[in-house]
Amino acid sequence: MKKTIILVLVLSFQIIFAQAETSKISSMPGAFSRLGFGARGIGMGNAMSAVTEGNLVSYYNPALSVFQDGNLFQTSYSFLSFDRSLNFLSFTRRFDLFSSKSKTEPRSSAGISLGIINSGVGNITGRDNEGNVTENLSTSENQFFLGFANRFSDKLSIGLAIKFYYYKLYKGISATSVGLDFGALYRLSDHWNVSLMISDINSKYKWDSTPLYGQDGTSPEDNFPILKKIGLSYSEKNIGLIVAAEYENSNGGTNILRGGIEYNLIDKLFIRAGVDQFNLNNSYFPAKTSFGFSYFKDFDNITIGVDYAFMLEQYSSQDRHIVGISVNF
Repeated sequence: MKKTIILVLVLSFQIIFAQAETSKISSMPGAFSRLGFGARGIGMGNAMSAVTEGNLVSYYNPALSVFQDGNLFQTSYSFLSFDRSLNFLSFTRRFDLFSSKSKTEPRSSAGISLGIINSGVGNITGRDNEGNVTENLSTSENQFFLGFANRFSDKLSIGLAIKFYYYKLYKGISATSVGLDFGALYRLSDHWNVSLMISDINSKYKWDSTPLYGQDGTSPEDNFPILKKIGLSYSEKNIGLIVAAEYENSNGGTNILRGGIEYNLIDKLFIRAGVDQFNLNNSYFPAKTSFGFSYFKDFDNITIGVDYAFMLEQYSSQDRHIVGISVNF
Protein backbone atom coordinates (compact mmCIF):
# COMPACT_ATOMS: atom_id res chain seq x y z
CA MET A 1 0.00 0.00 0.00
CA LYS A 2 2.75 2.47 0.91
CA LYS A 3 4.70 1.63 -2.23
CA THR A 4 1.59 2.38 -4.31
CA ILE A 5 1.05 5.73 -2.60
CA ILE A 6 4.64 6.83 -3.12
CA LEU A 7 4.58 5.79 -6.78
CA VAL A 8 1.37 7.75 -7.34
CA LEU A 9 2.82 10.81 -5.60
CA VAL A 10 5.99 10.78 -7.71
CA LEU A 11 4.10 10.34 -10.96
CA SER A 12 1.51 12.97 -10.04
CA PHE A 13 4.11 15.60 -9.21
CA GLN A 14 6.32 14.98 -12.24
CA ILE A 15 3.49 14.68 -14.77
CA ILE A 16 1.50 17.65 -13.50
CA PHE A 17 4.48 19.99 -13.46
CA ALA A 18 5.54 18.66 -16.86
CA GLN A 19 2.45 20.49 -18.18
CA ALA A 20 4.53 23.64 -17.96
CA GLU A 21 7.40 22.36 -20.12
CA THR A 22 7.55 20.72 -23.53
CA SER A 23 10.93 19.02 -23.65
CA LYS A 24 12.61 15.87 -22.41
CA ILE A 25 13.92 17.60 -19.30
CA SER A 26 10.33 18.18 -18.12
CA SER A 27 10.30 14.62 -16.79
CA MET A 28 13.67 15.02 -15.04
CA PRO A 29 14.07 16.11 -11.40
CA GLY A 30 13.62 19.76 -10.46
CA ALA A 31 11.12 20.61 -13.24
CA PHE A 32 9.47 23.23 -11.01
CA SER A 33 12.72 25.21 -10.81
CA ARG A 34 12.91 25.57 -14.59
CA LEU A 35 9.53 27.32 -15.03
CA GLY A 36 10.96 30.81 -14.51
CA PHE A 37 10.99 33.36 -11.71
CA GLY A 38 8.30 35.98 -11.13
CA ALA A 39 5.94 37.89 -13.38
CA ARG A 40 8.57 39.98 -15.20
CA GLY A 41 10.80 37.08 -16.23
CA ILE A 42 7.96 34.80 -17.26
CA GLY A 43 6.28 37.66 -19.16
CA MET A 44 9.48 38.07 -21.22
CA GLY A 45 9.72 34.37 -22.04
CA ASN A 46 12.40 33.84 -19.36
CA ALA A 47 15.03 35.32 -21.71
CA MET A 48 16.58 37.34 -18.90
CA SER A 49 20.18 36.20 -18.46
CA ALA A 50 21.63 39.25 -20.28
CA VAL A 51 19.13 41.92 -19.12
CA THR A 52 20.67 44.48 -16.74
CA GLU A 53 17.85 47.05 -16.47
CA GLY A 54 14.87 47.03 -14.13
CA ASN A 55 14.14 44.56 -11.35
CA LEU A 56 16.72 41.76 -11.28
CA VAL A 57 17.29 38.44 -9.55
CA SER A 58 20.21 36.01 -9.65
CA TYR A 59 17.90 33.15 -10.65
CA TYR A 60 18.44 34.12 -14.30
CA ASN A 61 22.13 34.88 -13.94
CA PRO A 62 24.15 35.27 -10.70
CA ALA A 63 26.16 38.08 -12.36
CA LEU A 64 23.11 40.38 -12.63
CA SER A 65 22.83 41.58 -9.03
CA VAL A 66 25.64 44.17 -9.49
CA PHE A 67 23.29 46.11 -11.81
CA GLN A 68 20.37 46.40 -9.41
CA ASP A 69 19.42 49.96 -8.43
CA GLY A 70 18.57 50.25 -4.74
CA ASN A 71 17.32 47.45 -2.52
CA LEU A 72 14.76 45.27 -4.25
CA PHE A 73 12.21 43.00 -2.62
CA GLN A 74 9.83 41.08 -4.86
CA THR A 75 7.27 38.33 -4.48
CA SER A 76 4.90 36.56 -6.87
CA TYR A 77 2.03 34.08 -6.67
CA SER A 78 0.92 31.81 -9.51
CA PHE A 79 -2.60 30.69 -10.39
CA LEU A 80 -2.25 27.17 -11.83
CA SER A 81 -4.50 24.24 -12.67
CA PHE A 82 -4.40 20.69 -11.25
CA ASP A 83 -4.04 21.93 -7.66
CA ARG A 84 -0.48 23.09 -8.31
CA SER A 85 1.20 25.95 -6.47
CA LEU A 86 4.22 28.03 -7.50
CA ASN A 87 5.44 30.99 -5.46
CA PHE A 88 8.47 33.29 -5.55
CA LEU A 89 10.23 35.51 -3.03
CA SER A 90 13.56 37.35 -3.45
CA PHE A 91 15.77 40.21 -2.28
CA THR A 92 18.53 41.79 -4.38
CA ARG A 93 21.04 44.50 -3.48
CA ARG A 94 24.12 46.09 -5.03
CA PHE A 95 27.12 47.31 -3.03
CA ASP A 96 29.36 49.97 -4.57
CA LEU A 97 33.03 49.66 -3.59
CA PHE A 98 35.03 52.89 -3.48
CA SER A 99 38.76 53.38 -3.62
CA SER A 100 40.66 55.45 -1.05
CA LYS A 101 41.31 58.13 -3.69
CA SER A 102 37.69 58.70 -4.70
CA LYS A 103 34.53 58.60 -2.60
CA THR A 104 32.21 59.50 -5.48
CA GLU A 105 33.24 57.19 -8.32
CA PRO A 106 32.92 53.49 -7.39
CA ARG A 107 35.97 51.35 -8.08
CA SER A 108 33.79 48.29 -8.60
CA SER A 109 30.47 46.85 -7.51
CA ALA A 110 29.35 43.72 -5.71
CA GLY A 111 25.88 42.29 -5.47
CA ILE A 112 23.87 39.80 -3.48
CA SER A 113 20.61 38.10 -4.32
CA LEU A 114 18.69 35.57 -2.25
CA GLY A 115 15.33 33.97 -2.77
CA ILE A 116 12.92 31.07 -2.53
CA ILE A 117 10.89 29.15 -5.08
CA ASN A 118 8.11 27.08 -3.51
CA SER A 119 5.98 24.62 -5.43
CA GLY A 120 3.70 21.72 -4.70
CA VAL A 121 0.66 19.68 -5.61
CA GLY A 122 -2.25 19.37 -3.19
CA ASN A 123 -5.54 17.50 -2.91
CA ILE A 124 -4.03 14.15 -3.94
CA THR A 125 -6.52 11.51 -2.84
CA GLY A 126 -5.05 8.55 -0.97
CA ARG A 127 -6.90 5.24 -1.27
CA ASP A 128 -6.53 1.74 0.13
CA ASN A 129 -6.35 -1.49 -1.88
CA GLU A 130 -10.15 -1.58 -2.16
CA GLY A 131 -10.35 1.96 -3.51
CA ASN A 132 -11.65 3.59 -0.36
CA VAL A 133 -10.49 7.13 0.39
CA THR A 134 -8.05 7.13 3.30
CA GLU A 135 -6.47 10.57 3.42
CA ASN A 136 -5.65 13.76 1.54
CA LEU A 137 -2.00 13.92 0.40
CA SER A 138 0.27 16.67 -0.86
CA THR A 139 3.86 17.23 -1.95
CA SER A 140 6.18 20.19 -1.55
CA GLU A 141 9.36 21.07 -3.46
CA ASN A 142 11.51 24.09 -2.69
CA GLN A 143 14.62 25.88 -3.89
CA PHE A 144 16.56 28.31 -1.70
CA PHE A 145 19.27 30.27 -3.49
CA LEU A 146 21.98 32.74 -2.52
CA GLY A 147 23.92 34.49 -5.26
CA PHE A 148 27.06 36.63 -5.13
CA ALA A 149 28.44 38.77 -7.94
CA ASN A 150 31.33 41.12 -8.57
CA ARG A 151 31.79 43.68 -11.31
CA PHE A 152 35.46 43.51 -12.20
CA SER A 153 35.30 46.33 -14.76
CA ASP A 154 32.78 48.47 -16.59
CA LYS A 155 32.28 45.59 -18.99
CA LEU A 156 32.67 42.32 -17.07
CA SER A 157 30.75 40.88 -14.14
CA ILE A 158 30.86 37.34 -12.78
CA GLY A 159 28.59 35.64 -10.27
CA LEU A 160 28.06 32.40 -8.39
CA ALA A 161 24.86 31.09 -6.80
CA ILE A 162 24.45 28.33 -4.25
CA LYS A 163 21.12 26.50 -4.39
CA PHE A 164 19.61 24.25 -1.75
CA TYR A 165 16.71 21.97 -2.72
CA TYR A 166 14.26 20.35 -0.34
CA TYR A 167 11.63 17.90 -1.60
CA LYS A 168 9.01 16.56 0.83
CA LEU A 169 7.32 13.66 -0.92
CA TYR A 170 5.62 11.55 1.73
CA LYS A 171 5.69 10.77 5.44
CA GLY A 172 9.33 10.13 6.28
CA ILE A 173 10.36 10.40 2.63
CA SER A 174 12.24 13.53 1.58
CA ALA A 175 15.33 14.51 -0.36
CA THR A 176 17.78 17.41 -0.34
CA SER A 177 20.43 18.65 -2.70
CA VAL A 178 23.00 21.42 -3.07
CA GLY A 179 23.80 22.76 -6.53
CA LEU A 180 25.68 25.63 -8.11
CA ASP A 181 25.02 28.19 -10.84
CA PHE A 182 27.81 30.07 -12.56
CA GLY A 183 27.18 33.16 -14.65
CA ALA A 184 29.05 35.90 -16.47
CA LEU A 185 27.96 39.03 -18.30
CA TYR A 186 29.91 41.20 -20.71
CA ARG A 187 28.77 44.63 -21.87
CA LEU A 188 29.63 44.90 -25.55
CA SER A 189 28.47 48.54 -25.63
CA ASP A 190 25.99 50.87 -23.96
CA HIS A 191 23.21 48.99 -25.74
CA TRP A 192 24.37 45.38 -26.11
CA ASN A 193 25.04 42.69 -23.48
CA VAL A 194 26.06 39.07 -23.83
CA SER A 195 25.84 36.45 -21.08
CA LEU A 196 27.01 32.92 -20.31
CA MET A 197 25.53 30.68 -17.65
CA ILE A 198 25.76 27.10 -16.37
CA SER A 199 22.94 26.00 -14.09
CA ASP A 200 22.41 23.15 -11.61
CA ILE A 201 25.97 21.88 -11.36
CA ASN A 202 25.92 18.87 -9.00
CA SER A 203 22.16 19.17 -8.31
CA LYS A 204 20.55 15.78 -7.59
CA TYR A 205 18.09 14.14 -5.27
CA LYS A 206 19.20 11.17 -3.19
CA TRP A 207 16.32 9.21 -1.75
CA ASP A 208 16.21 6.84 1.21
CA SER A 209 13.10 4.71 1.59
CA THR A 210 14.32 2.63 4.54
CA PRO A 211 12.15 4.57 7.05
CA LEU A 212 9.13 2.97 5.31
CA TYR A 213 10.46 -0.31 3.95
CA GLY A 214 13.24 -1.18 6.39
CA GLN A 215 15.73 -3.60 4.82
CA ASP A 216 13.78 -3.51 1.55
CA GLY A 217 14.42 0.21 1.19
CA THR A 218 16.65 1.63 -1.52
CA SER A 219 18.75 4.80 -2.00
CA PRO A 220 18.47 5.87 -5.65
CA GLU A 221 19.82 9.15 -7.04
CA ASP A 222 18.05 11.44 -9.51
CA ASN A 223 20.35 13.86 -11.32
CA PHE A 224 19.12 17.25 -12.47
CA PRO A 225 19.84 18.26 -16.08
CA ILE A 226 22.75 20.69 -16.40
CA LEU A 227 21.70 23.75 -18.41
CA LYS A 228 24.14 25.82 -20.48
CA LYS A 229 22.87 29.18 -21.71
CA ILE A 230 24.02 31.98 -23.99
CA GLY A 231 22.05 35.22 -23.82
CA LEU A 232 21.99 38.48 -25.76
CA SER A 233 20.13 41.69 -24.99
CA TYR A 234 19.66 45.11 -26.57
CA SER A 235 18.40 48.16 -24.68
CA GLU A 236 17.52 51.66 -25.82
CA LYS A 237 16.91 53.77 -22.72
CA ASN A 238 15.78 56.82 -24.69
CA ILE A 239 12.63 55.01 -25.78
CA GLY A 240 12.42 52.48 -22.93
CA LEU A 241 12.96 49.37 -25.07
CA ILE A 242 14.58 46.05 -24.13
CA VAL A 243 14.88 43.08 -26.50
CA ALA A 244 16.42 39.80 -25.30
CA ALA A 245 17.10 36.32 -26.66
CA GLU A 246 18.61 33.15 -25.22
CA TYR A 247 19.81 29.74 -26.38
CA GLU A 248 19.82 26.84 -23.93
CA ASN A 249 21.43 23.41 -24.25
CA SER A 250 21.17 20.63 -21.67
CA ASN A 251 22.72 17.23 -21.10
CA GLY A 252 19.13 15.98 -21.24
CA GLY A 253 19.40 16.30 -25.01
CA THR A 254 17.45 19.53 -25.55
CA ASN A 255 18.15 22.71 -27.47
CA ILE A 256 15.80 25.57 -26.63
CA LEU A 257 15.34 29.12 -27.89
CA ARG A 258 13.49 31.84 -26.02
CA GLY A 259 13.03 35.57 -26.46
CA GLY A 260 11.27 38.57 -24.99
CA ILE A 261 10.61 42.26 -25.37
CA GLU A 262 9.76 45.02 -22.88
CA TYR A 263 8.57 48.52 -23.69
CA ASN A 264 8.00 51.53 -21.43
CA LEU A 265 4.61 52.48 -22.90
CA ILE A 266 3.97 55.51 -20.70
CA ASP A 267 5.49 56.82 -17.49
CA LYS A 268 5.73 54.00 -14.92
CA LEU A 269 3.88 51.50 -17.15
CA PHE A 270 5.84 48.70 -18.82
CA ILE A 271 4.40 46.10 -21.17
CA ARG A 272 6.14 42.93 -22.31
CA ALA A 273 5.77 39.77 -24.35
CA GLY A 274 7.82 36.63 -24.86
CA VAL A 275 8.18 33.14 -26.28
CA ASP A 276 9.69 30.28 -24.28
CA GLN A 277 10.47 26.61 -24.94
CA PHE A 278 10.93 26.83 -28.71
CA ASN A 279 12.34 23.34 -29.15
CA LEU A 280 14.92 23.07 -31.92
CA ASN A 281 14.95 19.28 -31.64
CA ASN A 282 11.23 18.80 -32.23
CA SER A 283 9.04 21.39 -33.92
CA TYR A 284 5.91 19.47 -32.88
CA PHE A 285 6.34 20.68 -29.31
CA PRO A 286 4.43 23.97 -29.08
CA ALA A 287 6.34 27.00 -27.86
CA LYS A 288 4.90 28.90 -24.90
CA THR A 289 3.87 32.49 -25.55
CA SER A 290 3.46 35.02 -22.78
CA PHE A 291 2.73 38.66 -22.11
CA GLY A 292 2.50 40.93 -19.08
CA PHE A 293 2.87 44.36 -17.60
CA SER A 294 4.19 46.26 -14.58
CA TYR A 295 3.04 49.54 -13.08
CA PHE A 296 5.11 51.49 -10.55
CA LYS A 297 4.19 54.20 -8.07
CA ASP A 298 6.64 56.35 -6.09
CA PHE A 299 6.07 57.02 -2.39
CA ASP A 300 8.84 59.29 -1.03
CA ASN A 301 11.94 57.04 -1.16
CA ILE A 302 10.02 53.84 -1.91
CA THR A 303 8.82 52.58 -5.30
CA ILE A 304 6.09 49.95 -5.27
CA GLY A 305 5.30 47.96 -8.39
CA VAL A 306 2.46 45.63 -9.38
CA ASP A 307 3.39 42.91 -11.88
CA TYR A 308 1.32 40.51 -13.95
CA ALA A 309 2.15 37.80 -16.48
CA PHE A 310 0.13 35.37 -18.57
CA MET A 311 1.59 32.26 -20.18
CA LEU A 312 -0.07 29.58 -22.29
CA GLU A 313 -0.17 25.98 -21.07
CA GLN A 314 -1.32 23.93 -24.03
CA TYR A 315 -1.86 20.67 -22.14
CA SER A 316 -3.63 22.15 -19.13
CA SER A 317 -7.27 22.95 -18.36
CA GLN A 318 -6.32 26.58 -17.87
CA ASP A 319 -3.39 28.89 -18.58
CA ARG A 320 -0.86 30.28 -16.15
CA HIS A 321 -1.38 33.63 -14.38
CA ILE A 322 1.32 35.21 -12.20
CA VAL A 323 0.76 38.28 -10.05
CA GLY A 324 3.49 39.99 -8.06
CA ILE A 325 4.52 42.95 -5.98
CA SER A 326 7.94 44.61 -5.93
CA VAL A 327 9.32 47.13 -3.44
CA ASN A 328 12.43 49.17 -4.26
CA PHE A 329 13.96 51.36 -1.54
